[in-house]
Amino acid sequence: MDLEYIRFQMSLSPSVILEIICFLISLSIYFQKNTSFALKLFPLFLFITAVLEVVGFLMMKAGIRNVLLYNLFGILSVDFYLFYIRSGIGGKAKRRAILIAIWVYPFLVILNMLFVQVNVFHSITYSIGCLLIVAACIAYFLELFQLKRSINLLREPAFWICSALLFFFTCTLPFIGMLNYLIKVSPEIINNLGAILVVINFLQYSLFSIAFLCRLGWDNK
Repeated sequence: MDLEYIRFQMSLSPSVILEIICFLISLSIYFQKNTSFALKLFPLFLFITAVLEVVGFLMMKAGIRNVLLYNLFGILSVDFYLFYIRSGIGGKAKRRAILIAIWVYPFLVILNMLFVQVNVFHSITYSIGCLLIVAACIAYFLELFQLKRSINLLREPAFWICSALLFFFTCTLPFIGMLNYLIKVSPEIINNLGAILVVINFLQYSLFSIAFLCRLGWDNK
């Protein structure tokens, strides 16, 4: 288990470069007018993501288990994405439901780590996190397309970010959610899925980058 999980993390190392590039691009939002508070937090989140990826890679190279690091980061990432999606939703009931999910999810992960999936990747609660984010994104899009006023989606950062999140978590749910099972079945499958995940990451961070750049020059017109 440990060796194969390390091999899986090795296959993710190109993602660090993508995260650093996306972080640098995200800094452009501080030079744009009328940027929301939630969007301004994105560069900080991407910086933390890149740092943790580097720390995880160094731990792997030193032979130190990094499962706990990624499990805890999973809490941060799911809650941050839910917080961001919530900022773009106007319905009170939907906002309340997402806020409850933000508070409840960390407790589910911790309980799972302590009593169910001990010392392994928290695939069960990761899957729950995926479903929460996908549901929140669907709620955002339903509300977006029900708006009576017209908006330019190409210039709407939330549209690109929610599209990226919906794509990423829909695609990763089937195989990362079954990661612990797949490791036991075939280590080679994990290596191949790691390569696929790099491609999915590339598409996700590309959409993030579009979100950060889509309003450049627009506010001055």
